[in-house]
Amino acid sequence: MKLHCFGESGNAYKAALTLRLSGLEWQPVWVDFFGGATRSPEFRALNPMGEVPVLEDEGIVVTQSAVIQRHVAARAGQFLGADDAERREVLRWQFWDTHKLSGLAGSTRFLMNFLTDDKRPQAVIAFQQARLGASYKVLEQHLGARDWIVGTTPSLADFACCGYLFYPEPFGFARAEWPSIDRWLTRIADLPGWKHPYDLMPGSPADRT
Repeated sequence: MKLHCFGESGNAYKAALTLRLSGLEWQPVWVDFFGGATRSPEFRALNPMGEVPVLEDEGIVVTQSAVIQRHVAARAGQFLGADDAERREVLRWQFWDTHKLSGLAGSTRFLMNFLTDDKRPQAVIAFQQARLGASYKVLEQHLGARDWIVGTTPSLADFACCGYLFYPEPFGFARAEWPSIDRWLTRIADLPGWKHPYDLMPGSPADRT
């Protein structure tokens, strides 16, 4: 399998981390997002949506991080939940992450770190950080009495919701302010095979500096 990705993308990290922990064979393919690669005709032929991640698996092209995660988990036979109730919960948290956590964290991080100072919309950033605060509170309360988001083992819910929370760039998240989330992130990082996004995928701000 080939995962088209770049290190700065938290959505790509969700897919890459799932692949890494699944034990399946795969390789990353760097996409020069900041050089405009996702707007090229070649990339649009692969994914008309013009987004990473994109997974190629034996002639099948899979796009959108949650769909890629579920494709990989089905191939590996793990991370989807132990029964129907858990499978519904995993999917529920993946949807929640897309709308309430990663969707906000990714755009806020981009506005704060990948635009020049004169182009940063401070009012938008403040608004999104306030919404993120409400999302962190939901996740913090949920994790207060449990090790993993769903069930007693890691699942796609964990690998989705952590997608942006390991990145070092500021976007309004400080692990020390959320002790249950902090412990949960440590548990994820302790999983055999875990890697930081900049170690797992090619491309980082340091490369562009």
